[in-house]
Amino acid sequence: MLIESLEKKTKLAMFTVLLAISASTVICGLCFYFATKLVRDQQQQVYVLDGSIPFMAERSKNEMTFDIEAKAHIQLFHQYFFNLSPDDEYLKWTFGKAMYLADESALRQKQAIEETGFYSQLLSSSAVETIVADSIELDKDQMSFKYYGTQMIKRRTNSVKRSIITVGKLQNVPRTQNNPHGLLITNWRTLENKDLKSY
Repeated sequence: MLIESLEKKTKLAMFTVLLAISASTVICGLCFYFATKLVRDQQQQVYVLDGSIPFMAERSKNEMTFDIEAKAHIQLFHQYFFNLSPDDEYLKWTFGKAMYLADESALRQKQAIEETGFYSQLLSSSAVETIVADSIELDKDQMSFKYYGTQMIKRRTNSVKRSIITVGKLQNVPRTQNNPHGLLITNWRTLENKDLKSY
């Protein structure tokens, strides 16, 4: 009778110990899970100080802003490359800025245009060239784009409205002061650059 009672008590004690160990393991696992989740959630939050008052700001993901950044980069490049003024220093400055945003394919196009004497004519006729983006088609999977724009070339004697379509690819690069979007236009070429109307 005493042996039977001791055996039952031993089994009960073993069961209690195993139950306590199991419960402790589950509680530790849950604590670890919720602690890592809390840390992950906190890493997604950014606090901005205004004087001594902290404000919580959401950290945006690159995927969410890629469309906006890519289109802004493409538009900025085209403005630097095609907004021209009859000022040699200004032309050097704008082309210098454009070359930070694209690879040697843009330089080749610039050299081809120079060989036709276009920039010399621009300077001699005091023409002003501006471009407006009509639309930009972006393919995120292929990292490519198609740019549709309208050019206006205003000379003293006449003005010309032109249609321009260019295509190219995008490549991620480190952000710099001269390339704030962290993108580089590659394999850039002009598909269409034709006169629409003369005034």
